[in-house]
Amino acid sequence: MNNDYQTYLVVDYGFQINPSLSVLGYTEKITDAICASHSHPRAQLLYATSGVMNVVVKNQIWVVNPLQGLWIPGGIEHQVSFQKNVKLYSVFIDPCFAEKLPASSFSFDISVFLKQLMFKIISFENEENPTLSQKRIMDVFIDELALIKPSSTFLPTSNHAKLQNIISLLINDTASKYTIDYYANLSFMSTRTLSRLFIKELGMNFSDWRIRLKLLEAIKRLGEKQSIKEIALDLGYETTSAFIFMFKKNLGKTPSNYILENKMNEVF
Repeated sequence: MNNDYQTYLVVDYGFQINPSLSVLGYTEKITDAICASHSHPRAQLLYATSGVMNVVVKNQIWVVNPLQGLWIPGGIEHQVSFQKNVKLYSVFIDPCFAEKLPASSFSFDISVFLKQLMFKIISFENEENPTLSQKRIMDVFIDELALIKPSSTFLPTSNHAKLQNIISLLINDTASKYTIDYYANLSFMSTRTLSRLFIKELGMNFSDWRIRLKLLEAIKRLGEKQSIKEIALDLGYETTSAFIFMFKKNLGKTPSNYILENKMNEVF
């Protein structure tokens, strides 16, 4: 991570236990900061209308962009880094609603309706004494949260020592074209053993994991307004069309369409 990042302090909304205040939220602009690893009793929804967040939960990494939200149940330890300029929206849900809401962390494609509910709740000025109308909006928000489904845009990691070394090499060289045989030799193990280790520890094979890595790096760079051609070359693709094919195959949309949707989200 960038050593120039400042430490970002955890806000106290996540620690307030009060069922009558079912949802608490806030918004702010954050630039190049890290929120140290922490947990809180309230569940949390993270969303940004601009910028990119890296969120680490256990052995998984998410790159959260303006097309997605990130769900974190209460009591789950997590770390968040805010890259460049992030317009953050965050809401915290009281533990009494835990049984109605997802029990695991994941990113998801956030709907316009859910975003508008979140913006409305954050705009409430009398958060200590919500009106009946405001409470109804919070209830609808919680009902909508119960329906969210995970997307596949996360990167699994592992605490396995040898696998950690390989993961670190791949993350630090996203343009690498070395085969699994090369990394197996570096780690003094057979290709078959390393292949099995990827599937056992990460739930996917070497090739699929590296594609996922490239995809998340592409998402981050698109969020930073880098050109498609530049991203393709930096990720090791011989042609821009090869990169576009990979992106569309995995996300169902081209990088250009992704950028267009991203811009539409920035109007909120």
